[in-house]
Amino acid sequence: MIRVEGLYKSFENKTVLSDINVVFDSGKVNLIIGKSGSGKTVLLKSLIGLHSIDTGHIFYGTRDISLMSARQVKAIREEIGVVFQGGALFDSLSVLENVKFPLNLFSSLSEKEKTERARFCLRRVNLMQDADNLYPAEISGGMKKRVAIARAIVLQPKFLFCDEPNSGLDPLTSIVIDNLIEEITHEYDMTTIVNTHDMNSVFEIGEKIVFIHEGRKEWEGTKEEIAHTENKNLNDFIFSSKLYKKIKASL
Repeated sequence: MIRVEGLYKSFENKTVLSDINVVFDSGKVNLIIGKSGSGKTVLLKSLIGLHSIDTGHIFYGTRDISLMSARQVKAIREEIGVVFQGGALFDSLSVLENVKFPLNLFSSLSEKEKTERARFCLRRVNLMQDADNLYPAEISGGMKKRVAIARAIVLQPKFLFCDEPNSGLDPLTSIVIDNLIEEITHEYDMTTIVNTHDMNSVFEIGEKIVFIHEGRKEWEGTKEEIAHTENKNLNDFIFSSKLYKKIKASL
């Protein structure tokens, strides 16, 4: 579980996030949604610790990272897996070497154990052994996302962050990635937080959804509840297309 209390963040005297209060549940896929410029990416990066916050508190379980030393925060980061937008794989490393990279930094496993762990994670995301020695330029966008997920879970994290994991993928591959994120969240009882624009993800895997509008948390609920919300800004965001307006009318 991650709990946020009274979080404020600004850049150059411009307030980007105002009084964010929210709990992200463990064992669930928690989605952060909102328009471009709403502050959701800043919120995600603040949770990870890539942005310092102005005021407020961020609790990982009972641990308040806003009160921690750099060494203590580093220890928590070892419990975090991140899937960056685009995958952010190292072009000069093979698929297997990319997944082993966090183990090389943070584990004391033997080389054989690191290889076995990396291969286990690659098999878990349904990548077969013939992909291990390929390089990022030689695999598809969907495969890159799977490698990124395998790398994110190789240290057995308690917390998983995904920034636009379906960006640039076709609809069928997006569904595969969504299902994979949902499966590993439940399997490993992780606190998973996904930053997304993908409305299919909202209705497929949105066990908890947080809507950010102009830097404020304006709504939270489940994928079942979002279809019946009376929040105008959320309705305008979710049901902006003719297709989703028809879907809403049929619910």
